[in-house]
Amino acid sequence: MTQMNLVMVTLGVALLLVAETWAQNPRKRLAPPKPPKGQCCDEVRSLKVQVANLTSLLEELGRKQESDLMSIVRQIMELDQQNRQQEARVTEAESKYSEINNRVEIMQLQTLQSATQTSSDAIYDCASLYSKNYRISGEYKLPKDEFLGAPELSVYCDMETQGGGWTLIQRRKVGLTSFNRDWKQYKNGFGSIRGDFWLGNDHIFRLTRQPSVLRIEMEDWQGETRYAEYGYFTVGNELNSFKLLLANYSGNAGDSLRYHNNTNFSTNNKDNDKCVDHCAALRKGGYWYNCCTDSNLNGVFYRYGAHTKNTDGITWYGWHGPNYSLKRVEMKVRPVGFQP
Repeated sequence: MTQMNLVMVTLGVALLLVAETWAQNPRKRLAPPKPPKGQCCDEVRSLKVQVANLTSLLEELGRKQESDLMSIVRQIMELDQQNRQQEARVTEAESKYSEINNRVEIMQLQTLQSATQTSSDAIYDCASLYSKNYRISGEYKLPKDEFLGAPELSVYCDMETQGGGWTLIQRRKVGLTSFNRDWKQYKNGFGSIRGDFWLGNDHIFRLTRQPSVLRIEMEDWQGETRYAEYGYFTVGNELNSFKLLLANYSGNAGDSLRYHNNTNFSTNNKDNDKCVDHCAALRKGGYWYNCCTDSNLNGVFYRYGAHTKNTDGITWYGWHGPNYSLKRVEMKVRPVGFQP
């Protein structure tokens, strides 16, 4: 064996010894150092404290928000109550003024009333009273009429407008009387002669058996006034559903009753209109509804005019359109041939 061969053998034996030693005692892999146990618990505890603080803060903010909301709701309710109380005071003042004013008129008329009630002459309407020299506007009693089958009737007479002699058949000015009534109530009449009232379809029929003029006077919430007058006006009897017939418009309010010409009277319990809809239920009043309205003088009394949600106010389309409720309305009749 040569010297080179001897070296190679010696090197191989050495490598085998090293491999065997490594196999018998392998080195362990180094693991990353673990954090101390105490430090880990402190971090978790700190996070829990922070979460608890945030939860408590959110709950406090929620309670404050709820408290603020309740406070705002209470303030709104208080403001609404104050508004209703103010409206009630205004309405009460209007009613008291109307009552005092009419008491004065009644005192002035007491002597005339006594003469009217004991007179043997037939008193047909306010024009008849005017012709007998009763010239003060106010409340009168028309005596019972056996021939016409009419009972004693309290009426309000306008003895001043355009020469006087007008018998009022409707008035809206206070707003305390609901006009959403049934057929029988509209037939017989309701309300107060000194305030808001409907004279009654039976009585209107009796008054308009003679050729009559209808005058409608209106006032808005700005104090402006308009009128519409019809030179021919009559209402049928109950068998004809108190049908309205009118013609010959004049005035400055617009001809908003013409659309209702030749229509039957309707109420919330008797639908006589010319429409699929129940106009009396929609407009909340009794009236000569067509399909449905160009006017609604027996609608809902809305204070200050605005009623944008529904077209059920006291409306006259020719003046303020369908979404403005008038402050005051009077409907009155007198004979065509009346001479002041």
